Amino acid sequence: MKGATLTRADLTEAVHEEVGLTRQDCAGLVERTLDLVAEALEDGATVKLSGFGVFQVRAKRARMGRNPKTGEPAEIEPRRVIGFRASQVMKARIDRALGD
Repeated sequence: MKGATLTRADLTEAVHEEVGLTRQDCAGLVERTLDLVAEALEDGATVKLSGFGVFQVRAKRARMGRNPKTGEPAEIEPRRVIGFRASQVMKARIDRALGD
């Protein structure tokens, strides 16, 4: 699956093959899991998935930037962004997989 994009349908199919529930039940399970992660992040919580990584909402302050078309200075409003930090286990898996 190198170079491909993993979609919700792919996740649903993988859960279906592994668990054996109906595809509809697996789709609901995947959707609910993603909804729970999104809801936690909306509330400002940190989401830790052991062996995978940490999703965290960070606040970015206002700053000056440039309009890429015109080059004119433009103020960038403060905002909240989602950050992801991979666990050491995930980093090691990726290093092994890409090292081949």
